[in-house]
Amino acid sequence: MSARAAAVPAPRLSSNGVRGVFRAELRKLLAQLAIRVLFLVCLLGPAAFAVVLGEQSGVPGDTLLGVWVHSSGFAVPFVVLGFAGYLGLPVVAGALAGDLFASEDRYGTWKTVLTRSRTRRDVFLGKVLAAATIMVALVGLAGLSSLVAGLLLTGDQPLVGLSGALVPSAEAPWLVLASWALVIPPALAFTGLAVLFSLATRSGIMGVLAPVLIALAMQLLALIGRGGVVHSLLLASAFDAWHGLLTAPKFYVPMLIAVGVSVLWLAACLGASWMMLRRRDFAGPPVARRQGWVTPLRTVLGAAALLAVLAAAGNLGPVPVTRARLEASVGRAFGALTALQQRELGRSVPGGSELDQRVSCARRSGKSQGPGDDWTCTMTVIAQQAGYNPLQLTPVTYDLGVKSNGCYKAEAPPSFVGRQTMTDARGAGVVNPLFIIYGCFDPTATVRCAELVRCPAPAPGSGAGRATPPGRSPESASRPAQEPPPQVQKAAREALRKQEQKLGPARLREIQEAEKRLAEGRPP
Repeated sequence: MSARAAAVPAPRLSSNGVRGVFRAELRKLLAQLAIRVLFLVCLLGPAAFAVVLGEQSGVPGDTLLGVWVHSSGFAVPFVVLGFAGYLGLPVVAGALAGDLFASEDRYGTWKTVLTRSRTRRDVFLGKVLAAATIMVALVGLAGLSSLVAGLLLTGDQPLVGLSGALVPSAEAPWLVLASWALVIPPALAFTGLAVLFSLATRSGIMGVLAPVLIALAMQLLALIGRGGVVHSLLLASAFDAWHGLLTAPKFYVPMLIAVGVSVLWLAACLGASWMMLRRRDFAGPPVARRQGWVTPLRTVLGAAALLAVLAAAGNLGPVPVTRARLEASVGRAFGALTALQQRELGRSVPGGSELDQRVSCARRSGKSQGPGDDWTCTMTVIAQQAGYNPLQLTPVTYDLGVKSNGCYKAEAPPSFVGRQTMTDARGAGVVNPLFIIYGCFDPTATVRCAELVRCPAPAPGSGAGRATPPGRSPESASRPAQEPPPQVQKAAREALRKQEQKLGPARLREIQEAEKRLAEGRPP
């Protein structure tokens, strides 16, 4: 070897290798038809959804805030976000990153890529960063498009939040953007899942379908069990973290848990993917693999066993859905929505006033805890009136479906609260706020009696009948009456004592004599 040849330095890897791979992969992804279709769907899909809703009188009532899509444009992006978190974003993640690494195996281009002065680390980081960038762009585009579509087609009226309180028009846009930003971590985690299956199976089909199937399995697991450990560790549950932004007061602990779980899932998926890529041999000739049923069968059996173990562990940990939490949330929402209904009817409701009520929730089957569709909550409204009995108790019963994330939908028969629409003070048709109650509570909070709207009442029981309250039908009044709880009886005795002191003995004797004559059929 000559001295000149010995002086020539060995070729070095470029310092901007990751940047070069990132730019190349970004151009490749943006040139694909599927990615361009995703951008068009995120841009035009929310607008088409809002137009369809505007052309029909029905509403997606089973979705949180769905009944308000015709009343406030800010409800539209939250309804779209609910659908996106359920299945839309896992589908986007699979279509975006499911074939990201498998395409190199399919076309046999690994050797070409790794001989272009790029290390495996450069290729891996560049591809992952390109997919993550496009995922963030798609989420942001869908959020902005849904917000603009809702404002243009419905308007910027205040939104009824998930605790019955109105969200001002000046605050609602920021809450929309923050809510869509909170789904970025779980969306990136599903992208990491697509990368993992793309590398592990070397199949683009599996890389595309795996995030969707895993998301559906997680939605199924969220319906099983009462415990909070498995439910909080499910990646699909992280899409619900934005609920705490629409309550009063707001709660943030589930948001921190969702972000932490998403980061753990993303780190685990990318770490496993990098270990596979780093140990893979690309130097030898390609090995022809005979496709059989052994590997798919093992995969299916392993997935079924894992689902069975997770389902059995669904009761581990503290129960997030409890009677005390539900009573506190439902009572607060019912009081706020009652005040909103009265204002829309043209009646004056002083600011800061609270509805005097007692709340009692129970399940028709099993212990009064855990998610389910068999919850009932009775709000006993206490109204002051003149006469011998100074208190009028009016019970209103709602049927609830409660989810493990602390959100619920409450419905009452029209005989109690009226129909879905009503006429306001100006003669316009508006949504009846008490027809459907959407609410969410913090599943990690500690609820004490002092934090409730009122202390929890005992379970409903039989009691003496009472006169039909004004505005109620005889059929509803013929239902078994609920015995007032001890605190209600104490309040009634105290109110009666004060009324007696105010009227004096002479006036009380006159009232008693008049009531006695009426009971005997004589004129007062």
